Amino acid sequence: METLVWIVHIIASLAVIGMVLLQHGKGADMGAAFGSGSSGSLFGASGSANFLSRATAVAVTVFFLTSMGLTYFAFAKQHAPMTVKELTPAQSQAPAAPQQPAAPSGSKAKDIPN
Repeated sequence: METLVWIVHIIASLAVIGMVLLQHGKGADMGAAFGSGSSGSLFGASGSANFLSRATAVAVTVFFLTSMGLTYFAFAKQHAPMTVKELTPAQSQAPAAPQQPAAPSGSKAKDIPN
């Protein structure tokens, strides 16, 4: 599920970048009013602006929702609940017996047989 959200997120981000770059600035509408070539475009003088602005708004909304979804997945991974089995030590792992400190190598203690 997280992989699907990542794919949609990347596609939405590329769509937002592309649509923002395709849009004309506010000054481009003035040129269309005086007979510039943009009035003969596919969507008309103002049709492309409306279409691109609405499509950009949809892509930004999808980007925002996928960002929130990815945040949820990251938070869920970080705070995964631990099970009781993980909290208790396994029965096969008994604590090791304490080690006797080794005698220093230079000591004069001799092994005395029992």
